[in-house]
Amino acid sequence: MLKNVMRFLKDEEGASAVEYGLVVGLIAVALVAIMTVFAPDDGGGALGGAFQAISDTLPK
Repeated sequence: MLKNVMRFLKDEEGASAVEYGLVVGLIAVALVAIMTVFAPDDGGGALGGAFQAISDTLPK
């Protein structure tokens, strides 16, 4: 029983899933930042419309 507990505590396979999650999150943040920088200033396009829809639904 103790051997199984020690093996469980030393197991590092679950760390890869957390790392993949962090990478996906960072990529998503980078994409939003890049699209925000390169979006037209007049708020046009699909990205501007999406951000405007989100902004309109948030409480003020």
